[in-house]
Amino acid sequence: MAVSDKENAPVKAEDSKEKLKSAKDKKSKKDALSEMTEEDKKLQDDLNLLVERLSEPNEQLYPPALEMMKTLIRASTTSMTSVPKPLKFMRPHYRRMKEIQEKMSPGPWKKSCADIISVLSMTSDETNDCINYRLKGMAEPISDWGHEYVRHLTMGLAAEWRFADAPRREELLKLVKDIVGYHMKHNAEVEACDLLLEIEQLDMLLNYVEEVDHSRVCMYLLSSAPLTPDPDNMIIIRTAKDIYLKFERRLEAMRCAIMLNSPEVIKSIFSECKDPLMKNQMAILLGRHQSFFDLPGASKEDTDLNSNMSLTKHFHSLAKELDIMEPKTPEGIYKSHLEQTRPFSSALTESNRLNIAASFVNGFVNCGFGVDKILQDTETANKFFYKNREFGIMSSVASLGLIYRWDIDNGLAQVDRFLYANDDYIRAGSLLAVGIISSGVQDPCDPASALLMDHVHSDRPCMRIGSIFGLGLAYANSKREAVIKEEDGGVIFELKKVLADQKPSATSEVKGLAGMSLGFILVGTADHKVAMEMLHLLMDKTEAELTDYNWSFVALGIALIFLGTQEKSEVFVESLRSLPDPFGSMVSTLVDVCAYAGTGNVLKIQRLLHICSEHYESDPDASEKRKSAKDNSSKASADPKKPKTSTETQPKAATSPAKSPIKEAPKPKDPKAKEKVDLSPQQAVAVLGIGLIAMGEDIGSQMAIRMFGHLIRYGEPPIRRAVPLALALLSVSNPQLNLLETLSKFTHDADVDTARNAVFALGIVGAGTNNARLVTMLRQLSTFHYKDPVSLMLVRIAQGLAHLGKGTMTLNPFHSDRQLMCQTAVAAIFATCFSFLDAPTCVLNNHQHYLLYSLVLAVQPRHLVTLIEDELHKGTLKSVNVSVRVGQAVDVVAQAGKPKTITGFQTHTTPVLLAHGERAELATDEYISLTPYLEGLVILKKAPTSAK
Repeated sequence: MAVSDKENAPVKAEDSKEKLKSAKDKKSKKDALSEMTEEDKKLQDDLNLLVERLSEPNEQLYPPALEMMKTLIRASTTSMTSVPKPLKFMRPHYRRMKEIQEKMSPGPWKKSCADIISVLSMTSDETNDCINYRLKGMAEPISDWGHEYVRHLTMGLAAEWRFADAPRREELLKLVKDIVGYHMKHNAEVEACDLLLEIEQLDMLLNYVEEVDHSRVCMYLLSSAPLTPDPDNMIIIRTAKDIYLKFERRLEAMRCAIMLNSPEVIKSIFSECKDPLMKNQMAILLGRHQSFFDLPGASKEDTDLNSNMSLTKHFHSLAKELDIMEPKTPEGIYKSHLEQTRPFSSALTESNRLNIAASFVNGFVNCGFGVDKILQDTETANKFFYKNREFGIMSSVASLGLIYRWDIDNGLAQVDRFLYANDDYIRAGSLLAVGIISSGVQDPCDPASALLMDHVHSDRPCMRIGSIFGLGLAYANSKREAVIKEEDGGVIFELKKVLADQKPSATSEVKGLAGMSLGFILVGTADHKVAMEMLHLLMDKTEAELTDYNWSFVALGIALIFLGTQEKSEVFVESLRSLPDPFGSMVSTLVDVCAYAGTGNVLKIQRLLHICSEHYESDPDASEKRKSAKDNSSKASADPKKPKTSTETQPKAATSPAKSPIKEAPKPKDPKAKEKVDLSPQQAVAVLGIGLIAMGEDIGSQMAIRMFGHLIRYGEPPIRRAVPLALALLSVSNPQLNLLETLSKFTHDADVDTARNAVFALGIVGAGTNNARLVTMLRQLSTFHYKDPVSLMLVRIAQGLAHLGKGTMTLNPFHSDRQLMCQTAVAAIFATCFSFLDAPTCVLNNHQHYLLYSLVLAVQPRHLVTLIEDELHKGTLKSVNVSVRVGQAVDVVAQAGKPKTITGFQTHTTPVLLAHGERAELATDEYISLTPYLEGLVILKKAPTSAK
């Protein structure tokens, strides 16, 4: 009996719990009933009575009952802070209402009942009922049932669409049109866009957008595009472009066409524009983007603005306004007297590498000002040049190009002094200077082509290098007919001939530069023809020849041709895998990362991280040694009682000479081992690729910085060396405090190459900012690296970059409110970082430091200059001083009303400098701007109200 009592005890306990629960439920119901007001009780009774009426067989009772029920429900579904009373009271009758609707004979009242069930389903767990009964209903205006009902329909619709067949989708499409129309009328544009994006019917949006809300819709679409996978992102941008064109917003449509990287669309938008001032503003935008076209129907003013011919004039007006025209010397930047003195450190002051650094620093600091203290006088300049040797002389002379940047008239006159010198290296440097002056400026007379083309096939390698590299810089991203024509005489035609040249002067270095220059000129064009010729050149090389780092610049040229083209590169990526594997895997990864530059593509970043996670041995025999050691230890652990005798321990030393020939015998395994060793360059490119892909998106950049923290701790040496460069790509000309601290740690790394790359990365991150913290860091580093001339040279160059243009310039490739990515600038920065992956054999060897001039393509003034049409000379523009508010940009995407776009602003008079992350807006009602984004050169016109 005791046992049975124990068994029954839990059952009794459960029964008592259930009784207690039912009693509580009854009590809560009684409490609820007692808490109900008289109005609520009446409403509940009325609804119960209406349901009873619908249950009766007399159909004449249905119309008044359904109408009454609709009226009661509609009166309370306008908001949903809590469940409306009618729905709450009707919830117990939900299944009964469905049964009633089934029994009804076909007709309007059956449909009317379906509408009510559709609304009631919001309180049920049946997911599809809301949509199904809506489709069976009367198709009354969807707005009658309130916003919450529409939201509920929208949620179910996206899930339903995925699994629907074609006929079902036709039905759902009618409902979609109703929902989108409702959202657009009720200031819920974001929900409308999200629904159409979800069901891949975004083109429908064009029919519903009105002029009042089109800017909000397009802003939301364009901010969604970077977060959307390919090819949906292109569809989003194309839709935004069509909406802008619908409302005659041609400049915004032009921005979308630039994002699409479509020359045909750009030309058509420009040619269809009738407003000459708007055409001028479009030409300015294309010039800032460094896209140079033969624009159809362009006036002389349009051509000049697109060619950036007036850029130097406006930059000098800014410099005079800020009173910074006085030239600076390298010593004025270093401020050596502030550095901590070390004994015997003066011995390094006149080293060859520091003289080269002084040339770069002098060029970077006085960039674009047209004046300096070293190269103005020919005699002083010659003394300065001959402090260097060979290619050092070439780099020194080329710095003239930086000083006269954009100023073709004065710059070429200054360089002309050295074009006919007796020394080949001075002449080669002056050829490169011509290319640097002409970069970003497209003079219709083509002086760069006239001066450089004669030396492309010279017998002297240094002359070829100066002219080929100069052409690449001068015509970067030029889509003009004179440059890209295939027949004899075109720049591309001549550079392609260099690739096939068999002369002794056509060294691997010359051909590598020719490949990279072709990449600069055809950047982002996906030109398969030229890329295929470069691929054939690489295929002709043996595995041993491809170990020469110069051939990787030909591969870089292919990658730049496919920069930002996304899926257009897929065929080529696969073709490149046919190259010998250490080189082929690196090149295919290189082209793949360039194709998705700035897209923030998460799947590509995951794949690159997977490549970085692989472990490759630095010693081919290391894995064998580890394996044998593991086997020995496992044997020892298998028999722990067996003592180690002297005969077991000694033979290792005794038999090692005899074993050496046996180690050489299994040679078939060696290639596999080698393969693992050589795949480390692919990992270095993968690390750079993570930075390149994530650079366009803030959240992705923050995640990438965290990933690099893991890679620098646990990665192989090639990965660790690439991490500082990748960090620099993420934050070009934007010295964030956490990034500066991280790179500062890496500058003291035990691995010399990692430390040097980190020093250079500091220069890229702080380029043109005059950041006080960074300047102090670099001064301390110059003391730390005083014994190492190579590291000290990089510290000096980083100091020069930090003072780029005396703090008036930037290398940041993003412009137009950080929405447009200048492919030329990205190509320049990436090419420079890529050359640092093997810095000792490339940039930091005795003569290839001229590759640093690739950065020239990314240099842009960060000014805001306002222009207005000259009333005396119609068709020309003159600068005007107006008040503008400059402050930190605020993200206002999808915010209600008219939120403030800047915060913490100050009022200035143009021209002004804009720092990273700053935005400007007009502080006067006298003028209106032709562009909503006040950056660079902005054309104003008199506001209609103020015009007299």
